[in-house]
Amino acid sequence: MRHLIRTGLASLLLLAAATTARAEEITVFAAASLTNAMTQVAQSYATATGDTLQLSFASSSTLARQIAAGAPADLYISANQKWMTWLADQDLIAANSRHDLLANALVLIAPADSDLAPITINSQTDLTSLIGDEDRIAVGDPDHVPAGIYARQALENLGQWDTVEPRLARADNVRAALALVERGEAPLGIVYATDAAIATDVKIIATFPENSHPAITYPVAITTGKTNPAAVKLLAWLLGDDAGVIFAEYGFNRPATSPKTQ
Repeated sequence: MRHLIRTGLASLLLLAAATTARAEEITVFAAASLTNAMTQVAQSYATATGDTLQLSFASSSTLARQIAAGAPADLYISANQKWMTWLADQDLIAANSRHDLLANALVLIAPADSDLAPITINSQTDLTSLIGDEDRIAVGDPDHVPAGIYARQALENLGQWDTVEPRLARADNVRAALALVERGEAPLGIVYATDAAIATDVKIIATFPENSHPAITYPVAITTGKTNPAAVKLLAWLLGDDAGVIFAEYGFNRPATSPKTQ
């Protein structure tokens, strides 16, 4: 077990230890960019424990709003801190269960058959010069989708937001933005590095500088209400080495800092 699991989580585990050995069902709401990795996690976890994960994937904002409206999620994994904090401010996150689970990077992609060569993105780069007059750059909606929010922050820091913003194709989530580029409907897209890694019909043109946007972290927490002890055990497993191996296979890293607990 990773040393990052501390007193708060250990206390919750005492509750889990009191449950019977029968198989449990755990409902997990996870950011769309985790679709492939969490599907594999669910299979591995079921094999290891017998517990079944019911997975729901969408934009972090959509999932957070569903939880606030009473959706029966046991565990929530967001693609940014904003929506986890939004739930915490409403006392919808169990005390001491919040941890930073994963890290990611932001990249610029093009269709695999594009003539565009790799570039370096900096304050001198004009992304609109890489697309036609009628073309748009696919991105998760910067008003609420975490990948889009990171993209906006990066473009603002690089002094390009005012130029690029009118040329964006705003998608409901990052996987929808990825699909626009995969289908050739957009010549460029801004997505997570892990999304590009699982796609066969796109290529990475550039990686946004790390200092152009806040660190991309995925916090995880148990929701409030009647705590499902099986969710506590799952949280501990997600923070451990077995899950870490699976996440790494899909390109995710562990955060450089200790988990944030709240």
